[in-house]
This record gives sequence, structure tokens and C-alpha cells, in this order.
Amino acid sequence: MSQTTLYVLVLYYSSYGTTKTLAYAIAQGIEDAGMTARIRTVPTVAPETTASKPAIPDDGDLYCTMDDLKDCSGLALGSPTHFGNMAAPMKYFWDNTVTLWLAGNLQNKPASVFTATGSMHGGQETTLLTMMLPLMHHGMMIVGIPYAEPALNRTNRGGTPYGVSHVSGALHDQPVSADERELAIAQGRRLAITATALAQANFGR
Repeated sequence: MSQTTLYVLVLYYSSYGTTKTLAYAIAQGIEDAGMTARIRTVPTVAPETTASKPAIPDDGDLYCTMDDLKDCSGLALGSPTHFGNMAAPMKYFWDNTVTLWLAGNLQNKPASVFTATGSMHGGQETTLLTMMLPLMHHGMMIVGIPYAEPALNRTNRGGTPYGVSHVSGALHDQPVSADERELAIAQGRRLAITATALAQANFGR
């Protein structure tokens, strides 16, 4: 893959729009670091599926394809917290990536995670940690946020060393704070710099 084709995939699912806001701030950090950000989402799922969603949504970001994931140089993965874990639509998407796992398509690529919750202690850290698990099974390298980022020490809402987070409030009407946004941009920048370096690495393959 040539330098001109490198991109970081920002893959998210958002119920109320706050996780999407973080996704776009992360994408800004990626672009600030000189790499292309490709933003994608996943369709909703239902307990009983009687019809498939169209391949292209009526509005909003495009749905992620396996090729989007396979060809990325890095990944930022985001989902709101549902009972301390990623939302079902995102889990369903990853449950269908076995072909990429068998081929090793994501091995040695960097990845980071992000989330949003309605309450301060609503499972942000467990969601971030459990989102890392399928990425590690794919052989990806996890990129967090170091405490060298001033906002990580300053924030009194979202933000963790495992990945950026946002507290949206019980009605999901609280905007992303300045510190949360700063951390999202920093996370995207760090991920892009890591992806650029790893794209040049020789892992003996």
C-alpha cells in the first residue's frame, strides 16, 4: 500500500449523536496529522430481521464495508455504552469479520476506542476495554491517550487513558465539553502518527 492511499478508518455507531460528534473530532485529529480519515457507521439491528437495510443509508455516513476495514492503516472504533459494553449493532458488525481474522488483514495495525454514556459512571471504561478485545484478537495494536495530554488531568467529565469518552447526561443533551473534544482530537492525531509509522514497519511478513 503506497503512502498516498493510507487512511485511518473512523468506525462508529451512535444512538443520540454524541458518539458521532466524538468520531468527527477524532477525524479532525487524524487529518491534522496529515492522514486521510474515512468515516463510516454501521446499520441498526433488530431482534428479528425480516428485511435487510439498504447498502447505502438514506442520509448520514456510509455503512462500513469489509473492504473499508481490510484496507485501513489504522482504526478508531466508537460505540455508546449499553450495559457496560458496545452496542448490539457494532457487536454484530464485528461478529461478521471472521474472514478478515482468518486472513490476518488487520494484524499489526493500530487501533483506538471511544465511547459515550448518559452518566458519569455508566460503564465507560468497561466499554472501552471490552471493545479492545476483538481488535486484539485481530492482532491490532491498541493506542490510548497518555497523561502528557493536559486535558486528561483536567477533565471532570469524560476522558480516560483507554480512549476518549463523553458524558451526555440522562437526556443525552449535554454537548461535548472542551476537554473531551481536545482529547478526541489528540487521540486521532496520535493514532494517525502511529499508523504512518507502522505502515513502514517490517514485521517479517
